[in-house]
Amino acid sequence: EVQLVESGGGSVQAGGSLRLSCTASGFTFAGDDMGWYRRPSGQSSCESISRISSEGLAHYGDSVKGRFTISRDTTRNIVYLQMDSLAPDDTAVYYCSARTFGAPMRYCPRSDPRFGYWGQGTQVTVSS
Repeated sequence: EVQLVESGGGSVQAGGSLRLSCTASGFTFAGDDMGWYRRPSGQSSCESISRISSEGLAHYGDSVKGRFTISRDTTRNIVYLQMDSLAPDDTAVYYCSARTFGAPMRYCPRSDPRFGYWGQGTQVTVSS
């Protein structure tokens, strides 16, 4: 059974930092594309903010480029999202995903494996 478990969310003031972690199990983590999405409160659509390929190539959405850093530890099956210079607009539920390749999502998380695998989400709240 594929499982993705996020941790590290919480509340922080603007300008602060948080590091999210996602522990994966049930699939060949080292060979899969991993990503992070977020869904602001009151919205159904999800924004792809970052992804990292099996080769370690990182991609970022324009809204987080230069502030967030994605990385992966293939020995421990963990993908991280370091978030710096946080702003109130970053407030959202953050989801770890596998095999989503940064594709647009009208809503998330998804239960159909055709749309990848998803964690349960972790709340990030940034106050001004």
